[in-house]
Amino acid sequence: MTLSAMLFLPLAGAFVVAMLKRERDIKFTALAASGATLLLALFAWLRFVPGGLNFEEQYTWIPQIGVSYHLGVDGISLPLVFLTALLGFLVMLYSWKQKERVKEYFLYFLVLEMGMLGVFLALDLFLFFIFWEVSLVPMYFIIGIWGGPRKDYAAIKFFMYTLAGSVALLLGIFIIYFKASPHTLDIPLLVKLSPLAGSLPLAGLVFWLLFVGFAVKVPSFPFHTWLPDAHVEAPTGGSVILAGVLLKMGGYGFIRVVLPILPEASRQWAWAVAILAVISIVYGALVAMAQSDFKKLVAYSSVSHMGYVMLGVSSAMALSSPEMLRSGVTALNGAVLQMFNHGIITGALFFLVGIIYERTHNRDLNKFGGLDQKVPLYAAVMTVVGFAALGLPGLNGFVGEFLVFLGSYGIQPLFTAIGLLGIIIGAAYMLWTLQRMLLGKPRVEYPHLEDMDVRELVVLAVLVAVMFMVGLYPAPILDIINSGTLAILGG
Repeated sequence: MTLSAMLFLPLAGAFVVAMLKRERDIKFTALAASGATLLLALFAWLRFVPGGLNFEEQYTWIPQIGVSYHLGVDGISLPLVFLTALLGFLVMLYSWKQKERVKEYFLYFLVLEMGMLGVFLALDLFLFFIFWEVSLVPMYFIIGIWGGPRKDYAAIKFFMYTLAGSVALLLGIFIIYFKASPHTLDIPLLVKLSPLAGSLPLAGLVFWLLFVGFAVKVPSFPFHTWLPDAHVEAPTGGSVILAGVLLKMGGYGFIRVVLPILPEASRQWAWAVAILAVISIVYGALVAMAQSDFKKLVAYSSVSHMGYVMLGVSSAMALSSPEMLRSGVTALNGAVLQMFNHGIITGALFFLVGIIYERTHNRDLNKFGGLDQKVPLYAAVMTVVGFAALGLPGLNGFVGEFLVFLGSYGIQPLFTAIGLLGIIIGAAYMLWTLQRMLLGKPRVEYPHLEDMDVRELVVLAVLVAVMFMVGLYPAPILDIINSGTLAILGG
């Protein structure tokens, strides 16, 4: 029952929040619910045994159509479950000073946390799709109510893009269900049945339906245009969750659903996924370099960094011989680790954007300078996070990218070589960002800037600690991830 408790604790917290009136009680309840969820995620991490599904729960739910309440975690999902719980708790802590419509704010974030956890825990496609849709609604309201000047446009655009992707996803699930014998939506059983084996045209159709559904969420080029608008208009907590967790649902969908259930179609179309991945890497990095809005720069950097994930996934899809297995496992390990690392790094970057915006009401990089003298603590944290984002060895960003390129080179050397351009461009725009914000003469417009307070420092210290832990000693998390990727790739 560990997973069910973890899954429904945020929902229970949301119900309690809905009945409370005092702001302080609401905040304490939300923080307690997300904190308890984080403790359960940590317990699952410490008790996890690599090699298969852990803490599995399965109960008959709708037997008439072969739907079950099936939960479990493996090496693919556990890091993302922990990431969701960690960022959910830190957002609650960071939002302690929230003043506008406090009850709805914390309630929506708790429901959102449940939806995201459900996607990573579900082992039945019906349950998976329900939680996939549940996570859409709270984020729409978070952007639409607490967002910036163009929040209505950004919220609608986010909703329409992701809803269109969901329709394609649902059509693909329907075809898989009706081709399976017996009809089922249980993911492990579908992997064994391989219902579309030998029917390559139909498998290709289902592949592209699922691709659209998941690629919109990643977001992969050319489905990425909703992301900058959503990020720029979302409140800080919304941006952290959007970049830190919601984008990972798309990458996770490829690894959990597409790769094991449609291996033949995945192999056939791996080259197309790889092309879109390297376009995302290079294009996202170039557009990020052109930005003067700090938040929009981080948003486009996410397009580039999630391109590394898709490059690793496409390499695993392209496996065509047992000799490639080692490279495929390495690339997929890197893709999963990159999702985890990107959530930690980008979450920290959006917290940093929020902190400086609250003090200056400005995100224009050209209107900053000399912050290392004004707010040295902020400058020190931003330097570490920036170096992690550009992939400096010793920090977590390096490990995931290195594994993706190491594994992909043995399978797709040309695409890997093109993708390496993203590292060079990424280092350029991140160093330029640090230079514009931290170095030079302090601006006279901000004579009395306050450095980070204790609450902000605790939030960022936790994320920086994870960056160093994974960067210096990645073996514990890689042991967990490796067990999942070996199972996915039939090792």
